[in-house]
Amino acid sequence: MSRQSPPRVLVFDSGVGGLSVAACIHRQLPGLEIVYLADNAGFPYGDKSEAVVIDRCCGLITKALELYPSDAIVVACNTASTVVLPHLRAMTAVPVVGVVPAIKPAAAKSVNRRMGLLATPATVRRPYLDRLVEEFAGDCRIERIGHPGLVRWAEDLVSGIEVPLAELSEAMRPFREAGVDTVVLGCTHYPLLLESLRASLPTVRFWVDSGEAIARRVAWLLEQTGRLDVAEGPVASTGKQPVNAALFSGPAPKGIASFMAGLGLEAKRVSEHWPGEPLGATATGSA
Repeated sequence: MSRQSPPRVLVFDSGVGGLSVAACIHRQLPGLEIVYLADNAGFPYGDKSEAVVIDRCCGLITKALELYPSDAIVVACNTASTVVLPHLRAMTAVPVVGVVPAIKPAAAKSVNRRMGLLATPATVRRPYLDRLVEEFAGDCRIERIGHPGLVRWAEDLVSGIEVPLAELSEAMRPFREAGVDTVVLGCTHYPLLLESLRASLPTVRFWVDSGEAIARRVAWLLEQTGRLDVAEGPVASTGKQPVNAALFSGPAPKGIASFMAGLGLEAKRVSEHWPGEPLGATATGSA
């Protein structure tokens, strides 16, 4: 990218969950321009094969980089991060940042050594999660919940559909029974539900997600190229809108512009059914 233009980060997710990460990045780096890319035509990724996830992610990100050359790529999706990062790094010289459940910082906070891990059903089954727990929280009792409804409730929240609090409370019952004092939000969608989660689990002291850590990593990458000072400055986008474009591979969620504005992520443009052409036989068949 030109050094005269503001630095830019491309934030990718299968839906709106990555907006929680984009909001963290914007708070820490207000002068950084953001392009948000959501493969909501392929949502959810948890029931897709690894080959399909790789095809969709790499295809969409390649097309986005052609239009929006970026200083960093953030894959703000736990499912995609577990399979796609090596393939992305092989196809582009742009630094790629993934996301993993914040087990390590959560273990550092927990007082009673009882932690709850809230993730998607696919994530709670992945062996890499066992390795994270063994390495960073071996002395903790970990209660895992992989509930299929939470991601959809977060997506619906964008359109003004209220979270079903009774269902949420029942889903969180194992955490209450285990007496956890710390909960890891192991999916980027879940910080969008934090208000409802707090109401359901009022005794939890610490809620930990990966957004701030990702923002720090992006800041470090920009520092390596001498562009951190610009990113830490005032909002650089024309019209004081930090998001240059919000690109959705399917229909744009109803109410997305106002929802993003509520997160401090006003967008100059929202595009749906992007990029308007098939990603390839494998990817098209998965949507």
